[in-house]
Amino acid sequence: MKQKENILIIGAGLCGSLLALRLAQRGYNVNVYESRPDLRITDISAGKSINLALSDRGFKALRLANVEDKAREICIPMKGRLMHDIEGNTFASNYSGRDNEYINSISRGDLNGMLLTEADKYDNLTIHFNTECETVDLDTNTVHFVNRNTKETFNVNADVIFGTDGAGSELRKSYFLQRKFLFSFSQNFLTHGYKELEIPAAKDGSHQISKDYLHIWPRGEYMLIALPNLDGSFTVTLFLGHQEGTYNFKDLDTEDNIKAFFQEQFPDALALIPNIAEEFANNPTGALGTIKCSPWHYQGNTLILGDAAHAVVPFYGQGMNASFEDIAVLDSIIDKHEGDWETIFKTYQSVRKADADAIGELAEENYYEMRDHVANPIFKKKRQLEMQLEKHFPEQYFSKYSMVTFNENIGYHEAMTKGRAQDKAILNMIADNDISTTLDMTKEQLENALHKVIEKTNDIIDDDNVAKTMHH
Repeated sequence: MKQKENILIIGAGLCGSLLALRLAQRGYNVNVYESRPDLRITDISAGKSINLALSDRGFKALRLANVEDKAREICIPMKGRLMHDIEGNTFASNYSGRDNEYINSISRGDLNGMLLTEADKYDNLTIHFNTECETVDLDTNTVHFVNRNTKETFNVNADVIFGTDGAGSELRKSYFLQRKFLFSFSQNFLTHGYKELEIPAAKDGSHQISKDYLHIWPRGEYMLIALPNLDGSFTVTLFLGHQEGTYNFKDLDTEDNIKAFFQEQFPDALALIPNIAEEFANNPTGALGTIKCSPWHYQGNTLILGDAAHAVVPFYGQGMNASFEDIAVLDSIIDKHEGDWETIFKTYQSVRKADADAIGELAEENYYEMRDHVANPIFKKKRQLEMQLEKHFPEQYFSKYSMVTFNENIGYHEAMTKGRAQDKAILNMIADNDISTTLDMTKEQLENALHKVIEKTNDIIDDDNVAKTMHH
C-alpha cells in the first residue's frame, strides 16, 4: 500500500482534529485546513455551543487515539438531570440505575484545543489556520482555498479528501452542485432556536447550583438547560420558538420583555444571571436542524464525516459522540481494507448510515421528551421502574437512554429499535396497571417486572418486523 499517501482534511473542529490525529498515527501525510484562526490563541466561541456532553462512544474514539485520559482531566461528571419547576422546586432523575454511568460536561474549546495540541506532536501532520475552502473539484481531487488574512487564493491536490467541515460543509455542497452522481440531501429545521447565556461562578469561584447535574427547566413549549464549566460558571441555553407561541425570540426584543419572561417562567434562573439583557442582545440566536444525505463519498477520493454528513439537534447530547464514533468505525474498516479507499468508503457508509439516521431521529424525539414529558407522572413512574431494573439487573436491563449513551457496543439503530419497543411496552403496562412501579418492590416483584418487560418488548419488536415484511 502507498503508506505515505497525502490526505487533506477540510475543517479542524472536533471531528477533523481527531480524524487528523488518528490518520497521522497510522503514518499518513496529513494536511488540515481550517477557516477560523487557531482557537488556542483567539476566542472564537460565538455561535457555537460552548460546552458539550461527552459519553462512552466519544471516549471509545478518544481511547483509540490515546487521548482519553487528557479528555477526562477537563470533564465534569453529571450523574443525571435536575428538574426545576416554575416554583423553584427541584427533583433529580439519574441517567442510570448503575453507579458508574454518567455523562460529562466538557468545554468545546478546551477539548478541541487539546486535540490540536496532540496533533502538533506529529511531523507528518500540518494544520493550516485562516484558510477557507471555497470549492472542491471532484474530477481532479483539487481543493480551492482562500487565505482569510491575505485574501490570496490557491489550490491543493491530494490523494484523498475528507470533509469534516460541519453542517455547512463545502465538500457536501460540491457533491450537490457538481452533479457527478445522484445525491440525496435533506435539511430539516426545528421551529425552535437557541440562545446561550451564562450563570457566573460565585465570588469564591464555586458553582452557584449543583455541578453534579445537567439542569433542566422544562416548560412544555420551551425550556432552559444549564451545564457546568470548570471555572465555576454554567453555560445556560434557552430553547424557544423563533416566532410562534406565547413567548418567542422575535418578541423578546426589549430588556423589559426578556426580564418579564424569565421572572414568570424561570425565576430561580433569572436570579443567577446578572446581565441577562446584555447577553440576550449580544449572543446570536442559533438555528437547530437535522441533516441527512447520501452517498457520503465520491469514488475512493472524498468522504464527508461528522456533522457534514449527519448533523443532529443537540437533545441527546450525541452530536460530538456520533462524530467521534464515525472515526472509530472508519478506523476499524481501514484495518481490514487499508490501501483500497473505495472499498473503505463504501463499507463505511453501508455500516454507518442507519446508525447516523437513527441518532438524528432520536435527538428530535428527545427534544419533546425533555420539554414536555420529564415532568409527566407516567413518565416519572417509567423512569422509577427503569432505575430499579438497572440497579438490580445491571447486566440484563438497559433503558433506551442507557443503550444510546452508555453502550458503545450497541449501534444507534439497534438502540433506537429496541429502546422504542421497550418504552412502548412499559408505558402500555403502566397505563393498564399491569406492572408495579413502587419504590419498595421485592426482588420477586422486580424479577416479575423484568420478565414482563422483556416479553412485551420482544412481542412489539416481532410485530414491527412482521409489519415491515408485509410492507415490503
